[in-house]
Amino acid sequence: MNWGSASEFFAMGGHAFYVWGSYGVTTVFMVAEVVLVVRRKRTITQRLGRMLRMRIGGKHEAQT
Repeated sequence: MNWGSASEFFAMGGHAFYVWGSYGVTTVFMVAEVVLVVRRKRTITQRLGRMLRMRIGGKHEAQT
């Protein structure tokens, strides 16, 4: 089985721009998705923490 040279493989029979461009765009979107999910999780965690502190603080003040 002859696969040819590495440069032929990376040239993708003249379609390299489209093939590698597709891989690049997909990679960018996958990385962006991970970053956005992590940021969203951090935001939600911070909001829940603030809400919990407000609720605990309110109960403490009401008891005294």
